[in-house]
Amino acid sequence: MSTELDVFVGNTTVLDEDVYQLWLDGHTVSNAVRIRMEAGALQECEANAEVLHSDTMDQFRTFQMCERLLQSPSKVANQLLFQIPPHRQTMLIERYYEFDSVFAREVLGKKLSKGTKKDLDDISSKTGIALKCCRRQHVFKVVEELKGPLVENIQRHFLLSDVLARDYAAIVFFANSRFETGKRKLQYLSFQDFAFCAGQLISYWTVGAVNNVMEDLDVDLEKEFLHDLKDLKVLVNDKDMLDQHKSLVCAQLRGKIKVFSEMEASFKNLSRALVNIASKLTHTKDFRDLFIDLVEKFIEPRRSDKWTIGDLRLFLKHYSSSVHTLEAFRHQVIWDRYMGVIKSCILKMYHD
Repeated sequence: MSTELDVFVGNTTVLDEDVYQLWLDGHTVSNAVRIRMEAGALQECEANAEVLHSDTMDQFRTFQMCERLLQSPSKVANQLLFQIPPHRQTMLIERYYEFDSVFAREVLGKKLSKGTKKDLDDISSKTGIALKCCRRQHVFKVVEELKGPLVENIQRHFLLSDVLARDYAAIVFFANSRFETGKRKLQYLSFQDFAFCAGQLISYWTVGAVNNVMEDLDVDLEKEFLHDLKDLKVLVNDKDMLDQHKSLVCAQLRGKIKVFSEMEASFKNLSRALVNIASKLTHTKDFRDLFIDLVEKFIEPRRSDKWTIGDLRLFLKHYSSSVHTLEAFRHQVIWDRYMGVIKSCILKMYHD
């Protein structure tokens, strides 16, 4: 009795994205098989449990063999062991380095390059994210040894998308600068809120923002800029300048915001809060409190006075721009550099 067989021979490595995610999430083969069965894989593939188990085990083995390549992503394209099309290589790398935003929120501000075993254990148990996944996000060790632009370094060494590279840059930035992010009043802020603010700070306040040829990582805040912020105090210490500033802002906002009366009555406190936050940044110990100061001294009082985001946006726009009309004020460049970032961060942080 003769049997006819159709045989297909190929050398492209077969990768199932769903199984890859199960492996990334730290599941055992048995767990992964159970999850696939519950998702209807048996019916979809017209296979039995034994075949599904064998397929899952085979894929897990492939991913484990790929892992050493994924830890140095540039090697993925040049290796000959696995025939993986470029778009699949991109998927493998991006997924491998993706992180949970809950994990990222816990990591913010921690020094990641040394002594992290206990930190990662704690974060793993607190967030329910497998430790293997936490260790995979250990990019800082590589990046902190490099010179120059942080986001570009991450993209070049780990071949990540711009969005993911910027998220990693935020974690590295916070680990480097040690801003306070863990206080109870800051818990409402998400990782993406902080990542946005980190992007603003990196782009405008760091040494890399003014010097493209760096001898070191470009995420240190520029000391000369921080030192010059003390000059902004003239805006609240000089009574004539304060009164003139208030008149200019009120002229622009009268009839345009619902909280005009409250704004007019408390303008001195509003301005003092924003200028005092600037002057505190001149001290290394105090600049770590930037976000807690923004929340306690500016955002919470506006919330309690029922300012809408529209009111706040208009106020910050005219509060910032009207300074250019003050003839006696001589620190416009520092002011714009400071308020551009502060305005963007406040608007991002102003939510429930």
